[in-house]
This record gives sequence, structure tokens and C-alpha cells, in this order.
Amino acid sequence: MSDPSVLTREAVARPTTAAPARTGHRISGWDPEDAEQWAAGGSRIAGRNLIFSILAEHIGFSVWSLWSVMVLFMSPAYGLDPGEKFLLVSVATGVGALMRLPYTYAVARFGGRNWTVASALLLLVPVALGLAVMTPGTSFGTFLLVAAATGLGGGNFASSMANINSLYPERRKGWALGLNAGGGNLGVPAVQLLGLLVIATAGLTSPRLVLGVYLPLIVLAAGCAALFMDNLDGVRHDTGALAEVLRYGHTWAMSFLYIGTFGSFIGFGFAFGLVLQTQFGRTPLEAAYVTFLGPLLGSLARPLGGALADRFGGGRVTRWTFLALAAGAAVLLAATEAGSLAVFTAGFVVVFVLTGIGNGSTYKLIPAVFGAKAAAAVTAGASYPDEAARARRLSGALIGLAGAIGALGGLLVNLTFRGAYAPDPVTGTAGSGTAAYAAFLAFYLVCALVTAVAYRRD
Repeated sequence: MSDPSVLTREAVARPTTAAPARTGHRISGWDPEDAEQWAAGGSRIAGRNLIFSILAEHIGFSVWSLWSVMVLFMSPAYGLDPGEKFLLVSVATGVGALMRLPYTYAVARFGGRNWTVASALLLLVPVALGLAVMTPGTSFGTFLLVAAATGLGGGNFASSMANINSLYPERRKGWALGLNAGGGNLGVPAVQLLGLLVIATAGLTSPRLVLGVYLPLIVLAAGCAALFMDNLDGVRHDTGALAEVLRYGHTWAMSFLYIGTFGSFIGFGFAFGLVLQTQFGRTPLEAAYVTFLGPLLGSLARPLGGALADRFGGGRVTRWTFLALAAGAAVLLAATEAGSLAVFTAGFVVVFVLTGIGNGSTYKLIPAVFGAKAAAAVTAGASYPDEAARARRLSGALIGLAGAIGALGGLLVNLTFRGAYAPDPVTGTAGSGTAAYAAFLAFYLVCALVTAVAYRRD
């Protein structure tokens, strides 16, 4: 049974839209809510764009996450303390978050295909810079600048999600957005697995091997996007949507919740290896053996979160996920106090899975809310094509904004860890993660409360 609050062909009466016209790599007349158009070839067009969007976004996430691996190569010869290493990954996280807003605008301005090509090629900059400076004796300031450049990879997520949001119908968005984001998120464990392979085989003196692998992969992603992706005319030159969504309370509620889900995923993904070394004294190789596992399972869980939200409602799934995250933070707190590496590692992996589920379910809420608003407007007599287009452009704008604000949660996670592990200024005694996990627990409970109040019916 279809939900009457959702803008679909079954929900509102309207004429069938003509088949989309495709000229080169540009498509006009696109309406994914038209079941006949979708069955006649629309699903194949959307699927093809989704595949190569995932590839480019995957490489972007890997580049964004490079410094979660590079810090593992930084032996005492580099002269950096744990606080400086946490600052490196914090800078990479923060710049990536800030890049998401202009990247969302770029899709509307240049087209999904065109911007995917350009944003992929931009990834050559941080990789080339890393190849040039990754050696003992380089100044900390130089490392900070190069780590900041990897933030270009963080912006790819926002443009990719905004593009896929425009390609898929409401009934499939939870799955499509979850798959797109999950495939992109897999770039985090992919680069960490590569780092493990290099450390295990070539040792800590070969970080450039990790960087060198990504040069041809970046060119491959850009080439595939140029050959196989499309621009949608309906979303070009729409730069007013972001300003419009700022007026909705839903915008700020969603952005806050995304700090808790994606912010946790990317923040923990960047920090996990450093935490294992700092809290439990693991060597870089020992840390690398498990660092990838949490981001891998969290990435794989993201489409599951979208599918669960399609089935049970985004609000319900998100609410229970935050409650489970609070319980997970309590386990990490107890394991830290007890000094139990096994419980700590298992608890962290479970937390990663929960962040992946929450990522998928929160993003499902965005198009659902705007779809409901559009359906209500059509029922009141508004034009279906106008309201459908408005729902898509507002959803795309909010996806970019929430993605940017949510990613700042990763910066907060790493700064929280940096503060928690800072040595006591008087005694010089090393800090622990206890305060950090207590803060995370409290924050997840607040997120669960916000979800229950704002999205109790979704």
C-alpha cells in the first residue's frame, strides 16, 4: 500500500510525463516518479549513473581518509606527538566538511556528470602533494596544509548524493542514497586496508606506496564519469534552493542528527587507529590490523539503514539507532575504565555498524519530508510538475547542507579525543578517553530525544 503523504504516481493524479530526451550526456524531461518512464528506461539511466557516482565518491572518501593512514607511518623520526597527529586528522575532517556546501552548489551549476569529472580530477592535488612531503624532516605546518588539501575528497559526497537524489523516485531513494553513500564510505576501509598491506610488507618507511596507488584510480574514476554519466537539465543553475531550505526547522533538526550519525562514522574512522595506539599501546601494524574493520562494516550497513527506513520509517529506525549508540558508548566507557582491549575493539566495531545504519535512515527522512510537503500542496491544487521539481531541488540542497554540518561532527569527535588524551598540564600524566565516551553517550541520548520529538510519525 502506498503512503498518501508521499509524492508518487499513486498518491496524486496527473498526466503521464513524456519520455526523457537524451542529447549526448544531457537529459531533459526527467521525472523518476513517472512509473511508465521509469520502466521504459529510466531505471537503467539512474542505475548507470549510480554505479559511476559510487566509484568517484569511493575514491574521494579514500583520499579524504589518507591521513588516518599516513599518521600510522609517522614514526618518532617525524617528531610528532599524539596531539599533533589528532590535529592532522581533525584538519582533514574539518576542511572536508566545509567543502560540501560549494560542492552541492556545483552540481546545480555545472551538472552532475560534469562536476563528478572535475571533482575527481581535483583529487590529484592532495595525492601529489602527499607524495612530495611525506618524509621525516617536513615541518608540521606543511603536513597541516597537505592534510587540509585532502578535504577536497570530503566534498565529493555532497555533490554525489545531491545528484543521485535527483535521479531516483521517492520509493527507491532510501535504497539508492544508502547504496551510493555506503559505496562511497567504503573508501575509508579501502585506504586503511591498503595501508595495512604496505605496513605489513614494506614497513613504515613506504607511505608513498599508498599515495601512488591512487593516482591511476583517480584518472579512472574521472574517465568513467565522463563516458557514462549524465547531466539533468532540471537541476541546472538552481542556486536558490539552499537559501530556501534554511528557513525550515526540519533543516536544522536533520543537520543535528547527521552530526550524530555521519559525524561519528567519519570521526571514529579517522581516529580509531590513533586511539588504539594512544589508549592501548598498540604498534602501527597492530592498530592497522583492526582499524579498517569498523569503517568497513559501517559502510556496508549504510544501505541496510536506508532499506530499513523504507520499510519501517526513517524516524523510527533513527530513534532506535541513537539509543543503541548510547549503549555502545557506555560499553566503550566501561572498557576504557577496565583496560579491556577485546571489549573495547568489539564495542567500537558495533558502534561503527550503528553509525552506518543511522546514516542511511537519517538521509531517508530528507526526501520523505519534502515529498510529503509537495503531496499536500498538489492535493490543495498546486501543479504536480512544479511541486515535484521543488521537492527534488530542496531535498538535494538539504542533503548538501546536512552533509556539511554532519561532517563537522567528525571534526568534533577528533578534537574531543585530542582533548581527552592531552596530558595533564601540571603532572604530565597522559589522559584517557573516559571523558570523550561520556560526552558521546550524552550526545546520542539528546539525538534520540530530538528524533522522537521531530520525527515521531516518520
